[in-house]
Amino acid sequence: MKWRALAGAMIAALAVGGCAQGLGGGTYARTEARRAMTVQFGTIEAVRAVQLEGTKTPIGSVAGAAIGGIAGNTVGGGRGQAVATVIGAVAGGLAGSAVEEGATRQAGVEVTVRLDNDQFLAVVQADEGEGFRPGERVRVLRDAGTTRVSR
Repeated sequence: MKWRALAGAMIAALAVGGCAQGLGGGTYARTEARRAMTVQFGTIEAVRAVQLEGTKTPIGSVAGAAIGGIAGNTVGGGRGQAVATVIGAVAGGLAGSAVEEGATRQAGVEVTVRLDNDQFLAVVQADEGEGFRPGERVRVLRDAGTTRVSR
């Protein structure tokens, strides 16, 4: 029975990686389809590689706590077993949260654009291999607080 619970918790932890929303310039949410966006044009002034932190949802903590609690429960007996279960759950929760954040972390790019109206704008988005370069002409698309750079 313990192994089934452990397997279920591990599957939940692995599923966390698929829950992250895309943060690249070419990734759109379904709700963004068929909505007008403001488009500005400009020239890239600078490009810098950045790291986008991973997600921090309760899923990683809960899955880790379940795995840690089950592992702790297999240690000792009586009162020692109860203490080991609690310690395992707490340590597992912390580890699960760290694993989730690390698994969903991704490379990003900070693109500084001089718009045609001479304003500067810096946009951070996931690096989807666009290979932006200084001097290149790009579009800046804006909608409801979301800004992205594309060709």
